[in-house]
Amino acid sequence: MKRKAYGRDAGLTLRMIFTGGMLGLLYVVFAVVLFQVLNVGLVPMLVIIIGLAFFQYYTSDKLALAASGAKVVERDEAPELHAMVERLCAMADLPKPRIAIVPTDVPNAFATGRNPKHAAVAVTAGLWRRLEPKENEGVLAHELAHVKHRDILISSIAATLAAAIMMAARFAMFFGGSRDDRQGSNPVALLATMILAPIAAAVIQAAISRSREFDADAGGADIVGTPNGLVSALRKIEAASRQVPLDANPATAHMFIIKPFSVQGLSGLFSTHPPTEQRIQALLDHRS
Repeated sequence: MKRKAYGRDAGLTLRMIFTGGMLGLLYVVFAVVLFQVLNVGLVPMLVIIIGLAFFQYYTSDKLALAASGAKVVERDEAPELHAMVERLCAMADLPKPRIAIVPTDVPNAFATGRNPKHAAVAVTAGLWRRLEPKENEGVLAHELAHVKHRDILISSIAATLAAAIMMAARFAMFFGGSRDDRQGSNPVALLATMILAPIAAAVIQAAISRSREFDADAGGADIVGTPNGLVSALRKIEAASRQVPLDANPATAHMFIIKPFSVQGLSGLFSTHPPTEQRIQALLDHRS
C-alpha cells in the first residue's frame, strides 16, 4: 500500500538550500582554523578538506552507528521491526534501509546514511519495548521522513565536521599559531579563533538540526496519515530522557528524535532540538 504523493514542499527545499549553505560555511570555518591558526599550507589544507568531505560522504552511516553502539539486525533477529519498516517504506515509496538496534533501555531513535539507497534506521531496545505499535510506527515514519528529505547526510557531515573544528581549535590552543603568535604579537586573534570556531560549529549544527526535526515530524505524519502516534511517542521519549539520560556521544546527539540528555543554562542556546511541546503543537496544527 502506497500513499499518494504530497507534492514538492517549496519551504523544505528552501530550508535545505539554506542548511546546505550553512554546512558550506562550516567547511570555511574549518579551513580558516587550519590555514590561519594551525599554519597549514594551502595545498595540504585543500587536501585535508577534500579528503574529509569524501571520508564523511562514504562513511557517515558507519561512523554514526558505531558511535551510538548500534548493531545491524537481520529479519530473523527482529521480524516485527523489519515488517513495520517494510510497510512504512512501501507507503513512503522508499527503499528499505538497514535496521539497527541500540542496546539500551532508554527509548530513542535516529536515521543516518548518505542517501535513501544507503540509509540506516536505528532504534533503541527500550523504544521498541516501551512504546505501543502506533507510537513506534510514528517514530519510524519520522526517521524515514529524514531519509526521504535527504537531510541525513547533512546532519551526519555536520556532526563530524563540528567535531573536527573543535579538535583543531583545541590543538591550536597548545600547538597552533605562528612563532610570532606564540610569542604574544597576536594573542587576541588566536584566542578569538579558539573560542569562536567551536561556537560557530555548535550554532550551525543546532540550526541545521532544529529545522530538520520540524520537517521530519510533518513528513512522518504524512506517511502514516496521522500525527497521533508520533505525538504520543514524543511525550513518552521526552519524559524517559529526563528521568534516565541516554549515554550518547555528544557529536551524534543531534541525530536522535529527542535529544538524549537535557541541556540547561547557556548551553541551551545551542540545543540541537526544538522544545518537544513546540514540535507537538506544530504536529497538531499540521493535522488541522
